[in-house]
Amino acid sequence: MHDVAGKTLIVLLSGGLDSMVCAGLAREAGARIVALTIDYNQRHRVELESAARIAAEVGAAEHIVLPLDLRRFGGSALTADIDVPKNGVGSVVPVTYVPARNLIFLSLTLGLAEARRAQDIVIGVNALDYSGYPDCRPDFIAGFEDLARLATRDGDQGVDFRIHAPLQHMTKADIAAEAARLGMDAGMSWSCYDPTPEGLHCSYCDSCRLRSKGFADAGLADPTRYAVGP
Repeated sequence: MHDVAGKTLIVLLSGGLDSMVCAGLAREAGARIVALTIDYNQRHRVELESAARIAAEVGAAEHIVLPLDLRRFGGSALTADIDVPKNGVGSVVPVTYVPARNLIFLSLTLGLAEARRAQDIVIGVNALDYSGYPDCRPDFIAGFEDLARLATRDGDQGVDFRIHAPLQHMTKADIAAEAARLGMDAGMSWSCYDPTPEGLHCSYCDSCRLRSKGFADAGLADPTRYAVGP
């Protein structure tokens, strides 16, 4: 992220490892951070607590937790009574995909950016070590940046909104290493889609598997509390 020092930067902060690193990069770049967390009534609502810790850690000037009940739509293991897959990362879009989630979230983030007279947004999407979600692809990010110019008053007046995706081409190992370089405690973040009743990462969902592998591949100690050891 270049040229954001002193500027207001809207960080889409889920509470996961990727968004934590994005918030850390924003702090390192000297931006004034406004964090937006969407409480979409997700199965793993514990990530909202992680988002609050991360926002405090990076010194966010403002942290908005916006309620949006996507369980009314359903269509995903994260927003409906559908079992979270535990058999490993597959080659098709998994049932943990939430219909149009990043499109919906970026639209809300864009609205906040325009209201705060900001033109920079950061999102922690990743196109390498991920679960195959279509709304994590570089083409989607580039397309939304174009859309932002067409859909807003500020865009109509010549403002160029910039969607920063600094993790786009990083592996999970790269992201884990970046968290360490930034001096951030990765244990603050939450990744698991299906937390145990004891508040542990389940160990077997796609997100747990990718997280665990990332730390292992980076040669770093994994601070995550898993129900079953790696």
